[in-house]
Amino acid sequence: MAEILTEINLDAYFQRIGYNGDRTPTLETLQAIHLHHTKAIAFENLNSFLKQPVLLDIASLQQKLIYENRGGYCFEQNSLLRSVLISLGFQVKNLSARVLWNLPEGTITPRSHMLLLVNIDTEQYIVDVGFGGLTLTVPLSFTPNIEQSTSHEPFRLRWVDQTYIMQAYIGQEWKSLYRFDLQEQQLPDYQVSSWYVSTHPDSLFVTTLIAARPDVDCRYALRNNHLTTHYLHSGKEERILTTVKDLRTVLEDIFLLQLPAIAGIDDALQRLTENN
Repeated sequence: MAEILTEINLDAYFQRIGYNGDRTPTLETLQAIHLHHTKAIAFENLNSFLKQPVLLDIASLQQKLIYENRGGYCFEQNSLLRSVLISLGFQVKNLSARVLWNLPEGTITPRSHMLLLVNIDTEQYIVDVGFGGLTLTVPLSFTPNIEQSTSHEPFRLRWVDQTYIMQAYIGQEWKSLYRFDLQEQQLPDYQVSSWYVSTHPDSLFVTTLIAARPDVDCRYALRNNHLTTHYLHSGKEERILTTVKDLRTVLEDIFLLQLPAIAGIDDALQRLTENN
């Protein structure tokens, strides 16, 4: 991106994600930061769900995701991590993708997902801490058509019709998450897409409360008042949250969020318990 970067407080970021390791731009550093970030900073869309703006400038992202102990969606998460990686000396390219997850084959969607391509020496890696319930927990080698293990599910990249398809192995089958190419994106590209998904009345991020966070041997997912814990090797547990207190507790204790002091938040949470 061509914008001038606001200086990011690396010490505060590393404290936020619980990382105290090496800061040299190596694969080992990238892997460790990626994993710590996904476990500490939840995917969540409270701002768009509560009709609040989603800001992508680094000062705003730092304030929200670091100092206010909030999370965010792909444009926020990956923009923040991008600034951290550049500050550490990594070479980063900005990419965008068309989401395929849970959509009929052949569906064409806009470029509504942000991901990163990181160069380390002569190798390249896909970095993505913002794909919700199936976000990568570690970088993926940019090598098509091979299965790659992660701390959670196996992933792979497929090369199909001049594009790459990110897939995860779930329930004994490969499922497509998103499709992308290597066209570099700029901040205005992300701003347009983010504004659309955070304000359009039919957008999932406007109509539905979503939160997700990977943990050791499991993934947590919240959709409105429906909490699911997906265990890597032993099925899943589901729970319907029937009170505002339950919703707040789950958002704070499971998704590690400090809820914003926004007027009407409890009313919005109450409606979720009544309508689902």
